[in-house]
Amino acid sequence: MFDTTENDPISPAMRALLEVFSTDLSEVKFPDVDAEVLDEAAARVKAQAEAVAQAQAALEAARQALGESQEALLQKGQRALAYARVFAEEDVALSTKLEAISLPRAARKLARPDGVAPEVVAQNDESAPKRRGRPPKSRPSAPLFADGSSPEALAAATESAEAPVAARPAAA
Repeated sequence: MFDTTENDPISPAMRALLEVFSTDLSEVKFPDVDAEVLDEAAARVKAQAEAVAQAQAALEAARQALGESQEALLQKGQRALAYARVFAEEDVALSTKLEAISLPRAARKLARPDGVAPEVVAQNDESAPKRRGRPPKSRPSAPLFADGSSPEALAAATESAEAPVAARPAAA
């Protein structure tokens, strides 16, 4: 008989009272109150709740349209400000006035490939395009002569190791 969902504008206690008046007290009539009067009042409450839900939906749609209009105005204003700054390069007074104007940055809208309405996306490193090409070579983090030897000591050690090989007689 009555909607028992979470969005029901009639409280559970009131629903219980309406149920009692529609079953056990359906034949009883009190002054100005009976099952029929209560049912009519409950119907008015439900109608008003529906009107509120429709008004909220209309308000949300109006807010969305307002936001889109404000965004369009901001984009046009930024463009106009950029043109005006170029135009006023020779006029110091006008340039000063224009430099005092600071418009916020417009949110960037990206079109989605699946045809769904575009969403506002903030630019950050994750949404930046990936760098192309080969990654840079890694640099060795340790010094070349980490054991403390110098290039001269390394060259001397190499010469002494090669000397015995050169001194050997050639095999016939």
